[in-house]
Amino acid sequence: MAEGIKIIANNKKAYFDYFILENYETGIELFGTEVKSVRMGHVSIKESWIRIERGEVFIMGMHINLYEKGNIFNKDPLRVRKLLMHKKEILKLDSKLNEKGLTIVPLKVYLKGSLVKVEIGLARGKKNYDKRETLAKKTQQREIEKAMKRSMR
Repeated sequence: MAEGIKIIANNKKAYFDYFILENYETGIELFGTEVKSVRMGHVSIKESWIRIERGEVFIMGMHINLYEKGNIFNKDPLRVRKLLMHKKEILKLDSKLNEKGLTIVPLKVYLKGSLVKVEIGLARGKKNYDKRETLAKKTQQREIEKAMKRSMR
């Protein structure tokens, strides 16, 4: 793990359901109480997705719990949030999205120093047989690790 990075939320389901082709680090536009809630780890990106509209990138369905001491300053937990990327990156992503079967998924939310960052990935959906293959590889790797632990004793 790199210096000064603390992972807040990880989307394991994305790695199971998609082949991740490219990763991008983006900033996210948040309000004060949302940042405090994120720092406390009250974030979920399991059911979220990303959309590009009018040259801007938005994350939909990302759930940030209400900050308990936030009173009137709290925002809607499921509101649409803008992701901050360079124009060239957005145009590149948008052109790649026109290919059949490609989508953008959020992979993780983390703190980098004092900033909240979202890692997104350009992804191609897996078929059922690909998912079974992934499960078989994980099971095989687990068995190898167990055998190595036993042989070390």
